[in-house]
Amino acid sequence: MKIVTDIVNLEAPKDCNLILGQSHFIKTVEDLYEAIINTVPNVEFGLAFSEASGDCLVRKSGNDENLTKAASKMMLEIGCGHTFLIFMKNAYPINIIQRIMNVPEVVNLYCATANPVQILIAETEQGRGILGVIDGFKPKGIESQEDEEDRKKLLRQFGYKF
Repeated sequence: MKIVTDIVNLEAPKDCNLILGQSHFIKTVEDLYEAIINTVPNVEFGLAFSEASGDCLVRKSGNDENLTKAASKMMLEIGCGHTFLIFMKNAYPINIIQRIMNVPEVVNLYCATANPVQILIAETEQGRGILGVIDGFKPKGIESQEDEEDRKKLLRQFGYKF
């Protein structure tokens, strides 16, 4: 048996955040839709789920046609079974991560970010799977006192801290 590795650059539409995860059942599409829309009603999103058995289709849903198409196209390129991808606007992953993780079919989250993402993939004769992700860039140093103050200021500007 032979394993081939690959890197897929996960390209999100402009001004989008994304969540990449693993799930185990076709019902994921409807349950993720409900979890997202019930948590942040004004969110614009598209999601795609890659089936790992049966028809092995990329299943899709969302309330924004362009984001749904983008997620579907990207999921087909990723090509790993039982994975899902959500592109979203007007919300941050922090707003919905706990709800996503509480969806019964969700097994794992690989990343939730607005950064560039590279997906490390292994492929065998059976199929493809995600080994891990590279989320953003490596550190350039340790924050200074000024950097710490800027971080705290930014969190308050976003409304996440008082």
